[in-house]
Amino acid sequence: MTVRHHTLSNGFRVVTEDMPGLKSAALGIWVDVGGRHERVEENGIAHFLEHMAFKGTASRSALDIAEQIEDVGGYINAYTSREMTAYYARVLEEDVPLAMELISDILLNPVFDPREIEVERGVILQEIGQVNDTPDDVIFDWLQEVAYPEQPLGRSILGPAERVRGFSRADLGGFVAEHYGPDRLILSAAGAVDHDVIARTAERLFGHLARKSPVTAAPARFEGGEWRREKDLEQAHLTLAFETPGYRDPAFYTAQIFATAFGGGMSSRLFQEARERRGLCYTIFSQAGAYDDSGMMTIYAGTSGEALHDLAELSMDELRRAADDMTEIEVERARAQLKAGLLMGLESPAARCERLAKLTSIWDRVPPIEETVAKIDAVTPAGVRDFAAGVCGSGKAAMALYGPVGGAPRLPDLTGRLAA
Repeated sequence: MTVRHHTLSNGFRVVTEDMPGLKSAALGIWVDVGGRHERVEENGIAHFLEHMAFKGTASRSALDIAEQIEDVGGYINAYTSREMTAYYARVLEEDVPLAMELISDILLNPVFDPREIEVERGVILQEIGQVNDTPDDVIFDWLQEVAYPEQPLGRSILGPAERVRGFSRADLGGFVAEHYGPDRLILSAAGAVDHDVIARTAERLFGHLARKSPVTAAPARFEGGEWRREKDLEQAHLTLAFETPGYRDPAFYTAQIFATAFGGGMSSRLFQEARERRGLCYTIFSQAGAYDDSGMMTIYAGTSGEALHDLAELSMDELRRAADDMTEIEVERARAQLKAGLLMGLESPAARCERLAKLTSIWDRVPPIEETVAKIDAVTPAGVRDFAAGVCGSGKAAMALYGPVGGAPRLPDLTGRLAA
């Protein structure tokens, strides 16, 4: 399997990986634009635009798009994150040209029919309502907001309902005109693909696009704080977050291994102590996410209102203890989990396709798997303990609580336990 790159004269990038033996392919366009690139009055428009992608072009109706991809047994979809928007498809080998044509059409020739805008506006408002009615979804938006207050990175990807109600056809077109330049587009494909054919097709479909002025996102500032909302629910939902390195930082893999060892699986110390030994919750985990210039390690738990105080304090005590006694065995187990997850994922063309795009966006190249594995293997127990000590000593944390949370300790009391 060979990764190949090609860059058009206008900056449009192509990255492919042929996977011998496969009869299908995954491909798509990844755009270096997401929620953090929106102005405050635009909050939610990147996601709205993603929804409109399949609602008709100059030559295809929404039904045409759906029928043409499904007539060949294919699948097409999209997603929006805080830093990227993706439009992707999964098809058989012989239908790769069709998928490329469809994706290019929805990106380059959207009509933004006013009737379809109103239909999709209603769909998105329903989506916002569904998230708001799902405590273990909405609490992460609140945590993000309190971690990065008054910043694009802290805002919801869906946007507030009042913004969504006001977006117009001109707003959508203006966002595309400002952000969808060829040097911010990456065509990625993996599976049964021919790099040379895809590169030539990309030249035909996207080579005419003119470069746009660069647009940069505001730097992230993790500030932290507390958000709590009392509501009569069966469970209290607790999230805690600490700043961790962005994905360009050399300590990125240390953060990943620490979060995995601390609360990433059933053998982790957080799961074992909180659920298995103390019975304080059903669900508890930690994970480390990353952005270009910042990251967050998040702890989540769902528990009863009566157990919330003890669970919150236990989480802080376990975090402090990890800085003292995280063992070689725990680190080795976390390394194995990360490597297995990475390597198992590479058996999927869709996972490879997404990996190619994201790494090209970050590094303008795709590091070999061996390079990534070596970075994971280079993380030491001492490095993990030092990392945990840095988290404990940072003095900054974010907390969001939802449900019967009246008995929860205040954030300063919890962070005080880290220094105890």
